[in-house]
Amino acid sequence: MGKKRRAFNFSVGEHVVYPAHGVGKIIEIETQEVAGTKLEMFVVFIEKDKLTLRVPTAKASAIGMRSLATADVAQKALNILKGKAVVKRLMWSRRAQEYEQKINSGDIILIAEVVRDLHRRDEQREQSYSERQLYESAVDRLTREIAIVTSQSEEASGSTIVKILDSRRK
Repeated sequence: MGKKRRAFNFSVGEHVVYPAHGVGKIIEIETQEVAGTKLEMFVVFIEKDKLTLRVPTAKASAIGMRSLATADVAQKALNILKGKAVVKRLMWSRRAQEYEQKINSGDIILIAEVVRDLHRRDEQREQSYSERQLYESAVDRLTREIAIVTSQSEEASGSTIVKILDSRRK
């Protein structure tokens, strides 16, 4: 039988989003033998965490690994930041769980919603430690993807995000 068709045709040098870790770069496609079966693997390096992942090519789509957002989708994510925060009237533990799921989905639109909903201006009440952690995680993921999609530095991308958030009306 011939080679198996891949659901995604990622290539070496391409940036991808791995849901649980954010933006990474495919540095190699290797074949490993696991339990007597040869598996083709994407070797993905997550620069921010200095982490190397090996993702079976056949499972990449099931895991949720995806290409970076298009410029249009990135702009849509930035536009979400302009909106009014949507805070459900749930206990914090349940809301935190939902925010965590959105961040770990790897979906740039859902991550932008978390950033929008957890952003606090200086004059607003303090964030709890867990709120701040979720917010920073979401901002970091959004900043890194926007930076690569728009060919900006992470600092420039972060500044753009902060400006949009600070320009919102109450």
